[in-house]
Amino acid sequence: MKQFKYILFIAVFVSIFTGCEKKIEKGLQEVHWDRDMCDLCKMVVSERHYSVQVVNPTNGKSHMFDDLGCMIIWFKEEKILWEDKADIYINDVISGKFIDARKAFYDTNSRTPMDYGFGAYEDKNSIDASKTIITYEEARLKILRGETMQNLKLKQTR
Repeated sequence: MKQFKYILFIAVFVSIFTGCEKKIEKGLQEVHWDRDMCDLCKMVVSERHYSVQVVNPTNGKSHMFDDLGCMIIWFKEEKILWEDKADIYINDVISGKFIDARKAFYDTNSRTPMDYGFGAYEDKNSIDASKTIITYEEARLKILRGETMQNLKLKQTR
């Protein structure tokens, strides 16, 4: 009987502690439109065709951005070490649905919330033929180099 109680005690003890283990959320998480704030510029995220969500793969915490440019600058300024492993979702300009940002195709002259100018598309053929089409990595490098609609407008007003 003592052996049964001992085994029962261990089973209960193990189930309590493994049951309390926090599961890390993977993938796209719920967005609270018009309430979530951009982690960089602190503007309320409301534009459903240009927003970005980043999910930290180590703890499942999500970060919202109102523009691709805000996300890229945030990664740089915050010195995020898990950038290469992050799950990154961006809205498709046409459908508004979230797509994998690294697999998306980008144009270079969209009217985005913070005027970085990079609109994402799931389908390359849905981009106007007159627009330049680039990859995620090319858009990332342009943002880091300051080659954005925002900076072009600043230069024109000077």
